[in-house]
Amino acid sequence: MHDPDPAEGDVSRIAVDPVAFEAFYRRHVAEVGRFVARRVDDPHLAADLTADVFLAVIESAGGYRPDRGSQIGWLFGVARNVVADERRRAARRLRVTGRMAGRRDLDADDLARIEERIDAESAARRTHRALSELPEETRALVELVAVDGLTVAEAATVLGLSPVAARVRLHRARRLVRAVLARPATTLA
Repeated sequence: MHDPDPAEGDVSRIAVDPVAFEAFYRRHVAEVGRFVARRVDDPHLAADLTADVFLAVIESAGGYRPDRGSQIGWLFGVARNVVADERRRAARRLRVTGRMAGRRDLDADDLARIEERIDAESAARRTHRALSELPEETRALVELVAVDGLTVAEAATVLGLSPVAARVRLHRARRLVRAVLARPATTLA
């Protein structure tokens, strides 16, 4: 699924070539949208973060190194950082203002499409809540492999781990997550 595709071309070109960026965007926007929808439950924020991921991709395309992992692994690493940055910003805003502000207006079709995506990912959000019992780096490893479809080696690269360490952590984490998901749903709330 995520094997290198010669048609994908040189990622560094997307920073300077609008045609290359458009092809990259069209190839990956649905995957990034699902990635974001599994992590947030606000359709406005999901739309904004998906756009932010591709802005970050343009800014960081020159730093992509194929020897450190696949394009999709790099893209999910960028997406993960964008979502984490937004969580930190939101926490700061909540501490300072007590409420979130600055959302852009979506038309009815955009809102319906994003709400459908969020509804479709509700089971993934339950699993994501179950994963909250894991340490942050271990949880990220499980998500990248089990949810986002990266190989263990790709996920290890995203997180800066060795593939061996990633396999050991993944084995232990899967055992714990299975135990947590076996609990009745009311104990996960």
